[in-house]
Amino acid sequence: MGFTVADYTVFVLLLVLSSAIGLFYALSGGRQRTVQEFLLANRSMSFLPVALSLLATFQSAVAILGVPAEIYRFGTEYWFLGCCYFLGLLIPAHVFIPVFYRLHLTS
Repeated sequence: MGFTVADYTVFVLLLVLSSAIGLFYALSGGRQRTVQEFLLANRSMSFLPVALSLLATFQSAVAILGVPAEIYRFGTEYWFLGCCYFLGLLIPAHVFIPVFYRLHLTS
């Protein structure tokens, strides 16, 4: 089963649209002139977009496809790993990130 003309059309449109968005923001002006503005949005974002960005960063295609298969194959014991992962994120979020933030460092 291969790509059809419709598949290639959608794929090319996706690439063109993504490239157009990137070029627009690269050439439209100097909103991001410093490294601070580029990497940290000049520390002006609220918690919601930052939290959603971190959530999207932690998700991957392997996790989305693999975790349901892992639970199906080995049962709900995988759930405990998720709980431990959540608890393991609380420590860096409350210990390390405030230190980096106060020192105005990026990691």
